Amino acid sequence: MVATFVGVVFFLPLYLVLVNIFKPSAAVVADPAGLPFPPTFDNLAAVLNRPDHLFTFGLINSIAVTALSVTVLTVFSAMLGHYLARSRHWAAKVVMGTLLCGLMIPVPVIMAPITTVLKWFDLMTTLQGLVLVNVGYYVPFGVLLFMGFVRGVPLELEEAAALDGANRFRVFWQVVFPLLRPASASVMIFLGVWIWNDFLTPLIVLGPDSGTTVTVGVYRAIGQYQSDFGSVFAFMFLATLPILIFYLALQKNFVKGLTGGAVKG
Repeated sequence: MVATFVGVVFFLPLYLVLVNIFKPSAAVVADPAGLPFPPTFDNLAAVLNRPDHLFTFGLINSIAVTALSVTVLTVFSAMLGHYLARSRHWAAKVVMGTLLCGLMIPVPVIMAPITTVLKWFDLMTTLQGLVLVNVGYYVPFGVLLFMGFVRGVPLELEEAAALDGANRFRVFWQVVFPLLRPASASVMIFLGVWIWNDFLTPLIVLGPDSGTTVTVGVYRAIGQYQSDFGSVFAFMFLATLPILIFYLALQKNFVKGLTGGAVKG
């Protein structure tokens, strides 16, 4: 009974978005929870054909930032996680403790020093700066997740490859990294969703004149005197669709990643 109630509570916002996409704004105001009869695609067309191309530019920026950030995070986190999991040096423990501290700091607390550093390197209001911020903030999560999986990879495989003449770099890429596919899928989905849905960081780093992302685009589409609520719901739906497709594409490996990391750690 409790699970059903919780499920209904979480499904209600999704239901409201889906039904109001296909209704005129007048019908949205008159009956927000009513079914769309007859349905209309005018709201979707209005978002896609905006004169300022707010959704199109935001979609391109979000795809570029998310793809670059997730790729760099996956590769760097896997390499660092492998090193920390295998190393017994005291410096590895120091790095591990620093990463744990990084997980405890929320973004708004460090946003002021982040913007100062970006200004020093002329990266403020650039997509490159936003990617660097994402990599720096989310790498602790990726490292910790990969460490759990690396500990589940038999050390004998790496030792056998080393005896065959492979260096450490080749051992990692040809022996270890292919076995971390479920972990990679988990990291990509978690971080991809977080980066795609992030609102505060791109709003501050990119600024009002240097582009936008889809989440910031939803905010900018809602003005003080906004009355076209159907277009707002359509904007939210289109902003969510790409990351939903991304999740469904990696869902199989994602489930393996959630269960595989708990076997041995």
